Amino acid sequence: MSDQLQIIKSEFFRALAHPVRIRILEILSVGERSVQELQEALHLDQPLVSQQLAVLRGKNIVIAQKLGTTVKYAVRDPLVGDLLKTARLIFENQLSGTQTMLRELRREKRD
Repeated sequence: MSDQLQIIKSEFFRALAHPVRIRILEILSVGERSVQELQEALHLDQPLVSQQLAVLRGKNIVIAQKLGTTVKYAVRDPLVGDLLKTARLIFENQLSGTQTMLRELRREKRD
């Protein structure tokens, strides 16, 4: 695989590497939203939401469509939602393993 392709992949995952951007993508995976709707769902200030949307737009992960005076945002590719769901399953598996180890450690401590 070419170095350029690896760089593109790395930049894609770097764009996802922020908790607010991940949450935005989780919301947009369900359906398009305006900045105001995202702001209300996230309980965050508008400038922060707009800043994170700009990063996602810059990497072509989300698209914007102007409808009258409102701009609606959506994920460009629905597979982004699948990626986030898969990541969540991986994290749940990791946490499950961690909880199992924690129980074993506590049992050893009592013995």
